[in-house]
Amino acid sequence: MYPADLKYTSDHEWVRSGEGSVVRVGITEYAQDALGDIVFVSLPEVGTEVTAGDAVGEVESTKSVSDIYAPVGGKITARNDALDGQPDLVNSDPYGTGWMVEIEVASQADVDALMDSTAYTETLES
Repeated sequence: MYPADLKYTSDHEWVRSGEGSVVRVGITEYAQDALGDIVFVSLPEVGTEVTAGDAVGEVESTKSVSDIYAPVGGKITARNDALDGQPDLVNSDPYGTGWMVEIEVASQADVDALMDSTAYTETLES
């Protein structure tokens, strides 16, 4: 159910490794389903320095507002501006067009320390 090529956090963010030290980040299918219909996404500006575990944005749904946490430390190199006009992309395609930000990772060890899909699935089942 959760793509095997991604890494995951206990806060329900996913990380996809890309070119060099840049990773793409979003929220999982589980998170978007729990939130319900997403109506607004607030993302940090490009160039923002982030520390793993910091709140870096918000997702607002018809049910609640939830923080988005940086799964790794580094610098924001891109944000998904399409979400400004179509926040529901997070619901319809959380691993594709519903991505949130790209981060130039300060330490590859941060990425390596995240859960694989099996471990993430096990945390949801416990």
